[in-house]
Amino acid sequence: MEPLVKAAHAHGITTLTLDSPANRNALSAALVGELRAALAAAGAEAAVRAVVLTHTGGTFCAGADLKSPCDPADFLALLQEIAELPRPVVARVTGHVRAGGLGLLGVCDVAAAGPQSSYSFTETHLGVVPAVISAPLLPRLDPRAASRYLLTAEAFDAAEAARIGLLTLHGEDVDQALTPVLAGLRKAGPEALAATKRLVTASVRAALEQDGEALTRLSAHHFGSAEAREGISARFERRPPAWALGAQ
Repeated sequence: MEPLVKAAHAHGITTLTLDSPANRNALSAALVGELRAALAAAGAEAAVRAVVLTHTGGTFCAGADLKSPCDPADFLALLQEIAELPRPVVARVTGHVRAGGLGLLGVCDVAAAGPQSSYSFTETHLGVVPAVISAPLLPRLDPRAASRYLLTAEAFDAAEAARIGLLTLHGEDVDQALTPVLAGLRKAGPEALAATKRLVTASVRAALEQDGEALTRLSAHHFGSAEAREGISARFERRPPAWALGAQ
């Protein structure tokens, strides 16, 4: 089988590419496992100054793979490992980001996107809860915007994502926008870089550590509910769920 996460290294930067376009880079058990292994390998390599996390296809990550979901505990471990990695992780987005993919984006140290990207916390429309991803996201997002978008599942664009703290920067050419960021990381002392990352990620790491297990249980409870079964069935059948008001 072809790998779902491809790694390349050049000029001090390891690029990890999510390469499962058939399911829009959804968080399957296999993809999460491969990404965890690739991150560990990058973190152990002395020549690596930073990791760039990017994607093939029109979607950075669609969230949970509804046909073959990963264990919520494994997804929590992935988020913790990104936060704890002694190398900055930079998200490079040129497409759509949905649900759990936003948690992946939010735990990265720097996030940059192009103009065609879009964002939506789709969980409530499926009858599930954005539980685990709330740990890295709530410390970084504007509180009023977080309330709005996590509750309503409205889609928003890159400019709004930057305004509310989900993105660090956006531009017409995402690689041009990232050029000074990566140049700065290449010039940093590796020990100083690792220590500084621990400073700036303190609130995210604390939230994942303190609340992660409870949020994992909350996620699993709602994924196993009758409401979620109806919401997920409706998504596959391309119809409104039975409980959606005004959808008939």
